[in-house]
Amino acid sequence: MFSDLEWNGIFIDVGRVVRRATNTFVEFLVVAYGDQFEAFSNSILGVLVWIERLLLGRSEPEVVLLIVFGGLISLFAYILSKNTLVAGAVFAVEAVLYFLSRYTVTVDEEITRPMEWLWVQELQIIVLIMLIAYAASRKMGLVIAMGVAMYVIGAFDLWDQAMQTIAIMLVSILISVVIGVPVGVLVARSNSTRSVVNPVLDLMQTIPSFVYLIPAVMLFGLGKVPAIIATVIYAVPPLIRLTDLGIRQVDGEVVEAGRAFGATRFQVLKDVQLPLAMPSIMQGINQTTMMALAMVVIASMIGARGVGETVLLGLQRNDPGRGLLGGLAIVVLAIVFDRITQAYGARMQSYRSAGH
Repeated sequence: MFSDLEWNGIFIDVGRVVRRATNTFVEFLVVAYGDQFEAFSNSILGVLVWIERLLLGRSEPEVVLLIVFGGLISLFAYILSKNTLVAGAVFAVEAVLYFLSRYTVTVDEEITRPMEWLWVQELQIIVLIMLIAYAASRKMGLVIAMGVAMYVIGAFDLWDQAMQTIAIMLVSILISVVIGVPVGVLVARSNSTRSVVNPVLDLMQTIPSFVYLIPAVMLFGLGKVPAIIATVIYAVPPLIRLTDLGIRQVDGEVVEAGRAFGATRFQVLKDVQLPLAMPSIMQGINQTTMMALAMVVIASMIGARGVGETVLLGLQRNDPGRGLLGGLAIVVLAIVFDRITQAYGARMQSYRSAGH
């Protein structure tokens, strides 16, 4: 390999060696582990497609829609009212809407499906987001604002694209949390691990996003999976850093008190450090969410679809109006995710400050 080194003026041409080594390594991964990468890609794609179809109201069997949305909205109704009858009534209304949105009875009393009431599914999503906003903030102003924001996306005629983007973001954020929180805990508990991980995080946050897409496309092909992988690489560092910061900022006397009462290291982590660091971790999730949204347009270049594709089409077709609508929809989604996660983090911070 190093026999290929040449001189370029006063510089040794190391770039050629790095380029060839990288290409050889990626080709080796494709040839030797192509089946494993395909299996991993299919597993992620299966979860993504299921969430996407659920958000778009096309899940099969369709009773899953009733169970998921009816169950969630009924659960929120019970939490807010503390009354099982209210929750049962909400679920009954959901069941009626589910039946009406899927089936129509003809004159011959035969159940047919001439059309679907799409607004029922959209209304369920809007109501569910409003309930999540209320659970996070307990502020009606924020609840109304979130409902209006989601209505604006529908008014832009970008509802389906927004649901596709939300599905990609949910999967990306879930993978980021599964990776970021444990790594953040390891970094917080070991200075040597921190000295190794921090330069890697610096590289992940500094290197241009397009660079992630090249090996991701080679290993996973075009589509949504490489977009998710690239998004996770770009968005997970803030969560790792803020998890590390939150655990390190936990009062040492509180940790020592837990150990004095005989708690193991895992019990101290689970019952003391993580709860007290949760506001910082929620801030990390918020930052991860915002950075995942920043990848929406870039990910659309490799077939990720969603709202980013609208912006990309506006650029390709010299249609500034389309691009503006897509950009505004991304901003609205960012506001919805940011305000809800920020409100939840603020509630947790105030709860902690109150001494609970």
